[in-house]
Amino acid sequence: MTHEKPSKNEDEYFARRDAELLRQQRAAAQHAAAETERGKHHMKCPKCGYDLITHDWDGVQIDQCTHCHGVWFDADEAEALMKTSAPNILARVFRAVAKGVTRK
Repeated sequence: MTHEKPSKNEDEYFARRDAELLRQQRAAAQHAAAETERGKHHMKCPKCGYDLITHDWDGVQIDQCTHCHGVWFDADEAEALMKTSAPNILARVFRAVAKGVTRK
């Protein structure tokens, strides 16, 4: 049985393969870290960090903080609410949402 020294091409192949595997592992680790970080902020108030609760108003989801009572809209939700509802809808929404959170 003879042990041949690996050729330069074999060394290059394995080096490239190992580098690609390492790159894939790093990318997967970065993706997992980003998802974990995103999960920490999901449904948290951007102002104070407390939990948000969701209310449905005419088919539009409105998020409100349980601590500071801030009202948050996702992209295009305020415009959708204005288009689908009567005038002064925002005043009605804010009163209803505040009433739901503060239980007044």
